[in-house]
Parts: sequence; C-alpha cells; structure tokens
Amino acid sequence: MASPAGCLPWLPGGFMVAVRALLFWALVYSYCAACACIELLKLLWRIGRSPGKTFQRVIRENPPACLSDPSLGTHCYVRIKDSGLRFHYVAAGERGKPLMLLLHGFPEFWYSWRHQLREFKSEYRVVALDLRGYGETDAPSHQDNYKLDCLITDIKDILESLGYNKCMLIGHDWGGMIAWLVAICYPEMVTKLIVVNFPHPSVFTEYILRHPSQLIKSGYYFFFQMPWFPEFIFSVNDFKVLKNLFTSRTTGIGRKGCRLTAEDIEAYLYIFSQPGALTGPINHYRNIFSCLPLQHHEVTMPTLLLWGERDAFMEVEMAETTRIYVKNHFRLTILSEASHWLQQDQPDIVNKLIWTFLKEETIRKRE
Repeated sequence: MASPAGCLPWLPGGFMVAVRALLFWALVYSYCAACACIELLKLLWRIGRSPGKTFQRVIRENPPACLSDPSLGTHCYVRIKDSGLRFHYVAAGERGKPLMLLLHGFPEFWYSWRHQLREFKSEYRVVALDLRGYGETDAPSHQDNYKLDCLITDIKDILESLGYNKCMLIGHDWGGMIAWLVAICYPEMVTKLIVVNFPHPSVFTEYILRHPSQLIKSGYYFFFQMPWFPEFIFSVNDFKVLKNLFTSRTTGIGRKGCRLTAEDIEAYLYIFSQPGALTGPINHYRNIFSCLPLQHHEVTMPTLLLWGERDAFMEVEMAETTRIYVKNHFRLTILSEASHWLQQDQPDIVNKLIWTFLKEETIRKRE
C-alpha cells in the first residue's frame, strides 16, 4: 500500500512531516480535551449527589506501620552528583550480592514490591526505588525535568552510585516503560530484563494508533497533559480515584488475587496525600508525546514479560507482539485471572516465575 506521502508526490517531504506532526498533536490535544470534559462531568455529578463528601479530605501526618516493617528492608537515600537529586529506596539482602533493581509504576511507590523484597533477598541485593518525583525522592518542580531521557539517566546514575555496573532490572507499568528504555540505551548495564504488564514501547506506540480500544484505555495519558486538573480529580472525596484503581471490580485486584489490606491502602493514601505528591508522578506523563516513537528498538538481553490478562489498561495482544523486538531469549507468561497490579495481585506465582527465569538463564549460560 502506498504511503500518504507517496500519494501526494508534489508535496515536499518536509511539508508532509509538518502535516503529520500537526495531525498527531491535534489528536493528542483533542482527546485530552475530551477526557477533561468527561472528568468534569463526573465531578459535577459527584458534587450534585454529595457536595460534602466531594471535597472531604483526611490529613495524614503519620505513616502507617507497614512502611517501616523491618522485614521489608532498610530505608536508604542516595544523592546523584550530576542532577543533585536525592533518591529514596528500600534495600534488602546483603551488600555485594548481585543487584536486583525494582522500578514501580503509577500510582505506586517502592511498597508495591514488598512481596519481592522479602522473596529475593536471600540471593540478591534487592533495591526498590522511589522514582523521580515519587514518595521520599526529590521532585523537581519543572515539567521538563521529567523527560524520558532524564528518567533513563536516573537509573544509570543510581546503579553507579550503589557501586554496581550491572543489574537484574525489573519494572512494572510505567517502571516497565523505563526498564525497556534502560535496556535499549544501556544494554551493558542490564544482565536480565523482567517487565510486568507493559509492552515494548514501540509496540505500544504502534498499537495505540491502530486500535481505538487501547486508545480509550490509555485515556489517562491524554488527560494528564492538562495542568493541575488531574491532581485535583485524584484528590476528590479523599482520593477515591486512587482507592478505586486498586479495589474496584473493573481496575482493581480480583477476588482470586491477594487483595490489598486496609493498611496497604492507607500506605498509598499517606504517600499521595502529601502536599504536591501527585504532581511529580503525573509529570512523568506530561512529556511522553514529545519523546516517542523511539529511534532505537532492539533489546539484546534475556527477557521475561509477565502479563495479567485482566489488565484494565493494557490489551494483551501487545504482549505477544513484543517478541519481535527482543534479540535474545524471550519468555512470555500470561496469567488469566490476574489484574494490572500483577506483582501485588499474584505475588507467589510471580515470584516463582521470576525464580524459574533466573535459574533457566544460569543453566543456559553454563551450557
């Protein structure tokens, strides 16, 4: 099939690039406006039904006890020389053991890896990071400080600051996006890559433009382009949107999963209810349309992709397509009863699959 540029040979190439860019940004901002209108209508509906509850908000001054559980590891901080940012992380396992670096998604923080911190500390130095702008990690105020190249460089700098030159890299959701990009840009630093519920970034960008159903599921990417309004919507009715993401029938952990306890939910509410705590995480998304598509695609290290089939935000078809971008051993496991929050939803199964993958690769190297 001829390309649009091939159908209009009299138009200069530069003009066609400009037209495509114009159409792309028109789509982005049109969908952004549509998502904003939908959220505004929902807000007005809530105000009409229960105005008192809509603006209710609990002040949370003290963290719940689960965040200082010693079985999860030690709270640590590292300041990056070049950026000047201080990063918070929780580490378990002895120093000097191989590094397993865990990158959380949205809206999560280091605590989403609590089951993995306990599980893998016997053989690894397990580090669960708070990404730039999240939790106790510094949150630069300017939106440009959250571009993908900054987020990728953060991981490289943290690895070096921890005294390592390579790691087993594991990422979930948005942390999965970052993990893919680190593996592409710094392949010498990643011995094995494990991603949970996020396809290769090139698969995601190609798929979303061809499948309206995925475009709808990714509506929050567009909604987050707006200033301040997304943060406000998240805070309405004492962060009900945040609670619902983990507990509702459509997006939350199912009946057969390991549901979050009241204390787990309170941990999330404590972190994200702090003043300005949502702006940094949402800023991660406010630069994404200027950073994709990628110029380089190939992943060269052994890769495990884990996927919850009941993911309300990502269509499972993208998982299998990811295979074409991995130029090494690739294993895909889809869990039929699991949600988007896979490592919290099915921790025992996820941990077993990770162990199997890591041991397989060790055997494969010896052979």
